[in-house]
Amino acid sequence: MQDKKKLTLLQINDVHGYLEEHWEHFYEGNESVYTQVGGYARMAGYIRQVHKERNGSVLLFDGGDTFHGTHPVVDTKGQILLPILREMGIDAMTGHWDFAYGPDYLQELVASLGYPMLAINCYDKKTNRLAFPPFLVKEVNDLKIGVIGIAATIVDKVMPPNFSEGVYFTLGNEELPDYIQKLKKEQNVDLIVVLSHLGLPQDIQLAEEVDGIQVLLSAHTHNRLYEPVTVNDTIIIQSGCHGSFVGRLDLVVKNKQIVEHDHQLVLMDEQIPEDKAMKKIVDEGMRPYRNQLDEVIGATETGLHRHAILESTMDNFLLKGLLDYTKAEVAFSNGWRYGAPIPPGELTMNDIWNIIPVNPPISTVTLKGKEIWELMEKSLEVTFSRNPYHQMGGYVKRVLGLNLYAKLENPSGQRMQSLFVGNEPVAMDRLYNVAFITMQGVPHSYGKDRRNLEIHAVDALKEYVIKNRTIEASLRGTVTLI
Repeated sequence: MQDKKKLTLLQINDVHGYLEEHWEHFYEGNESVYTQVGGYARMAGYIRQVHKERNGSVLLFDGGDTFHGTHPVVDTKGQILLPILREMGIDAMTGHWDFAYGPDYLQELVASLGYPMLAINCYDKKTNRLAFPPFLVKEVNDLKIGVIGIAATIVDKVMPPNFSEGVYFTLGNEELPDYIQKLKKEQNVDLIVVLSHLGLPQDIQLAEEVDGIQVLLSAHTHNRLYEPVTVNDTIIIQSGCHGSFVGRLDLVVKNKQIVEHDHQLVLMDEQIPEDKAMKKIVDEGMRPYRNQLDEVIGATETGLHRHAILESTMDNFLLKGLLDYTKAEVAFSNGWRYGAPIPPGELTMNDIWNIIPVNPPISTVTLKGKEIWELMEKSLEVTFSRNPYHQMGGYVKRVLGLNLYAKLENPSGQRMQSLFVGNEPVAMDRLYNVAFITMQGVPHSYGKDRRNLEIHAVDALKEYVIKNRTIEASLRGTVTLI
């Protein structure tokens, strides 16, 4: 009979390029509370502490959304992260926004890491072969752990086309059972771990369908799971976003079964000591950006964040800037989840870049009323679909200039009940002047007279803040459930 063996799995996910400490948002009763947390130096300090505590019987996994999300990371196309990630002791990753610079470039980044990007569901279009390794086997404390990666299936479905140039993505649910059996029978592993960027609803559905997953490290939907979800004997955890938390799962394994487990969602606050060596690496990388990002340009009286699925204060600020510049009737942006919160007070250029790090041009288009209706109906479906595999968000598409009333419990295509532009019911055949950013705001298949303006989002927001000095961006009830 095999002795009990101890193993700790650590998870970071959806860090989105947040190299340093930043604000995080919490609800306490009916109030918003902001706390400074995170940063790779603090994460590294905690990870070193756990390695010492557990005598090295530790594996660390990155759930993806790593190489994108802040100005220094986007500006260097992820290069600023390489010396940081190489020192973290990560064992494997998977991805989503990591494809932002193209799959070939991601291959180059991963080649410099010293650990693999895993994906059983990303295929080369020409050869139909996997673009990345499907799994990894690690041996720790006399345990063989099989780790299977699943990248975000939405990369070639709702993301800009360059993300998936030369590759295509499946859901991964059909491939997964074969890889589980392969690891059990051919590799004789003691434990099956799935590292997924599908999202928590999708991962729960996956665990219900596929037998043999013992631990599922979920990412993408930014859930703060203070307790694991257990489905079909699968322990599922997810650990927030922006590096604000590290997920910890302590396991006791005997005869290839998890006989004990303990989970902690560990907040990376000031109680966690920073790793000095990592702090030095981060400071070195950030030095060229300090003066630019620290510039104070105004203030906000509204706390800005994206922790609301129907409408957010951060995106109301963004959309107010678009409407102010273009004088359009309606403004759209994507329902992004990432973007560190900004408490009331000073606004810096770092805050502006964190809101929209891709810095796209502001675009305009004319849309018929029925196209606006269809856009929002589709957004409700891909956010709240009864079938988790059809959920493709992000949150509900962000919009300003209209009011929408919907019944969430209704089936696809039947949720919207009424729609107003200004205070008037939408006229289905009327043309409306619309401002937007990125094809995720208004896809190419919609509207006419589409054009990109010379000004980009960051400059437009900076101008808006300087003009107004102090901005306000409270919730307006744009999307109301009835």
